[in-house]
Amino acid sequence: MVRAAVLPAVGAPLRIEEIRLPDPGPGQVRVRLVAAGVCHSDLSLTDGTMRVPVPAVLGHEGAGIVLAVGEGVTHVAPGDGVVLNWAPSCGRCHHCGLGEVWLCAEALTGVGAVHAHTADGTPLHPGLNVGAFAEETVVAARCVLPAPAGIPLAEAALLGCAVLTGYGAVHHAAGVRPGETVAVYGAGGVGLAALQAARIAGASTVLAVDVSPAKENLARAAGATEFVLASEATAKEVRALTGGHGVDVAVECVGRAETIRTAWESTRRGGRTTVVGIGGKDQRVSFHALEIFHFARTLSGCVYGNCDPARDLPVLAGHIREGRLDLGSMVTDRIGLEQIPDAFEAMLAGRGGRSLVVF
Repeated sequence: MVRAAVLPAVGAPLRIEEIRLPDPGPGQVRVRLVAAGVCHSDLSLTDGTMRVPVPAVLGHEGAGIVLAVGEGVTHVAPGDGVVLNWAPSCGRCHHCGLGEVWLCAEALTGVGAVHAHTADGTPLHPGLNVGAFAEETVVAARCVLPAPAGIPLAEAALLGCAVLTGYGAVHHAAGVRPGETVAVYGAGGVGLAALQAARIAGASTVLAVDVSPAKENLARAAGATEFVLASEATAKEVRALTGGHGVDVAVECVGRAETIRTAWESTRRGGRTTVVGIGGKDQRVSFHALEIFHFARTLSGCVYGNCDPARDLPVLAGHIREGRLDLGSMVTDRIGLEQIPDAFEAMLAGRGGRSLVVF
C-alpha cells in the first residue's frame, strides 16, 4: 500500500488515501516518485474544466526511480531515474504520421484504465495517465523517459509538463527569433518557463504580465526585462513599452477569455499570439472581421508546447547544464501530499511559481 492524493468525484476535495498498486504487467513500469509538480491542469481536473474518469489519482508532472519493469520493457531498468510523460504518442495515428506527436489521437487513452484500488477495493484511474500524486505509480512504458544525467530528480519533475510546455510554446509554437519582443501573460510555472525560453531564444525585450505584484522578482529572475501589473490598460502599456507597436509575440499562459483578448491586442500588426492556457467552454473570445483583416495577426493554440519529449528533453538538459535554464528558481514551495489543496488555493489567488510535492 502507498499513499496517494485521490479525487473521489468532480468538485469534491482531494483525499489522502492508502492505495494498492499491481505489479507491472507486460509493457508497464513501476516508479517510486521523488517529486511531482502541482500544475493548473490538475486544478482543472478537480473542477471539471477538463474531464477524466473518477475516482482518480491526480498528478501528471513527475520524476522518480524505476522499481520494477514488466515483460518487454527494455529502455529503462530498476534503479534508473525517469521523467514521466503524461501525453505519450502512439507513433501510428494520423497526427503522429505528420510528425505532430503532441496531437496524438491516443495520447490520453490510458486515463480510462484502472491502475490502482483503494483499501476497500474501489477502482482508481490515473488522472492524466500517470497518477503522480502518489508515493508510487504503475504506468505504461511509453509514459517514462530516462531522466537527463546530472540534473536533480526532484527538479527534473518540472520537465514533464511546465518546462516542456513553456519552452515549446516559445520555440516551437510561436517560433520566437533573436531580436524579437515577447510578452508572457501569467508568471506561474509554465509562464516562468516561457520567460526563460524567450531569453534563451534571444528576445530583445521580454515582458511579464501578471495580476500579482509579488511575481515581479520571480519574473525578472526568469528573464523578464519589464514587468506589467495586469489591469484594464495592460495592452496599452505593453504597446507603450514597445515603441507603440506591440510585441512581436504574445504567449498567453492563463486560459481566460479576457487575458487571451488582451494578449491579442498587445501584439503588433502581423505579430503572433500563442495561447497555452487551458480555459473552460464558457470562456469565449470575440473578434470582429475588420480587425482580423487590419491587424493580420496570427492566433494559434498550443498543446504540450508542440513538443516531442524524446526530442526536446536532451535539448532542455543541455540548457540546464550550461546554466541557461534554471529549474530550481521556478519552485517556490516544496510540500507534502497533504498541502496540495493549499497549492491549488495559492494558484487561484495568483501566488507563487511552481509548488513541488517532494516525497
